Amino acid sequence: MKAFGTYFQNDPERPLRYGPVELINPPRQRLRGEPLKDGILAHPVIVGFCGTDHELMEMGRRGELTPKFPAGQHRLINGHEGVVWVPGQNRFAIVLIRGGDSIDPTRFTEDETYFEYGCDQADGLFCDSIYVNPDMLLNIPDGYARNGKLALSFAKKMVFPDPFACMLFQLERMEDLGSAHWFRQTARRRGCNLETARQFAADEIFARTVIFGLGTTGMFVGDVIRQAHPNANILFVGRSAQDSPKVRFATEQAKAGYVQNTFADPADCAKAIIAALGGKATCFIGVSGTNVEHQIAFQYGALGCNGIYNSFSLGPRVSFDTMPFGFQNHLIFGSINFRQDHMEKAIQMLARSRYDEIVGLIDKDEFTADPMDAYENRIYCKGAPMKTAVIWNKDFIDTTR
Repeated sequence: MKAFGTYFQNDPERPLRYGPVELINPPRQRLRGEPLKDGILAHPVIVGFCGTDHELMEMGRRGELTPKFPAGQHRLINGHEGVVWVPGQNRFAIVLIRGGDSIDPTRFTEDETYFEYGCDQADGLFCDSIYVNPDMLLNIPDGYARNGKLALSFAKKMVFPDPFACMLFQLERMEDLGSAHWFRQTARRRGCNLETARQFAADEIFARTVIFGLGTTGMFVGDVIRQAHPNANILFVGRSAQDSPKVRFATEQAKAGYVQNTFADPADCAKAIIAALGGKATCFIGVSGTNVEHQIAFQYGALGCNGIYNSFSLGPRVSFDTMPFGFQNHLIFGSINFRQDHMEKAIQMLARSRYDEIVGLIDKDEFTADPMDAYENRIYCKGAPMKTAVIWNKDFIDTTR
């Protein structure tokens, strides 16, 4: 079956193209032990652009995409954030992106395999049609689809379940690992038993929280921490001006403070962070994608003794001096992805949110006329919206709601 879509290829000049592609439908499994199933046909309705899409384009430019292609193919249809219409089931759905021959695709081991629709070994949503394992089509809440159309405000929010679910997973990891890191000294300090101390410690680790970087992931992790831990002290650090719409929106959502990082010397940024928090950070979350985040945490001392460092950035190399690291008892971890239950919870939380306000739309015809130009000059450029999406099929969108 042929359909029109955007796809990546190894090509130094045109790594991203739009045109006809032959769809494939290999049997896939959601989890280890489950049967392989043929995909069922779905039609993308609205699709969001992710930083991963831009990185895949650059990988194609460098000729590095071969491991990402579906088996037997020399291209990858991208796109992993959005809503699809499933004609065989007469419903809208959100695609659960990651599956494979693994007990838990977010934590796969050496003898397990995984795939990701639109990212890794499986075609994605920037196409007229896609085949999806039927067990990986998640329900949307009631009330947002009427007469076969989705409310535009709701559709915009549904380009976020993937990154929002990632942040729910980050919250879980910080609570699990952070409370395990602290609970014995918490028990002694509070004079309680160890089980009770674990519950206290899961809250205490957010006493002074730095979120270094203010993209959508930074915004989301601040939001989920605030909702789960109302007494958390949260500080965003970013380059945008204090009065910018992005900063105003993020700080309102997370009820957070803000430090604008215009410092020439990272040591000065660390001092400003400590002053704004009223002490050194108990938790430092790096989401900026820059090397300076770990330098500010470790070398310049923004992270306090017994603090946890959550590395969510892709690209930077994290380093630290082993002498203070060992004696200051820091905990460093990194873990990306999410489980199905995180995504299902994300869908519900996003439906009640205001996140449609930060989504800008690009016209489909403009995008498909020259997708590389759109990436470089409309979607991933200075002055672009925090999030850009494209309505792939206007017949399924109610623009009045």
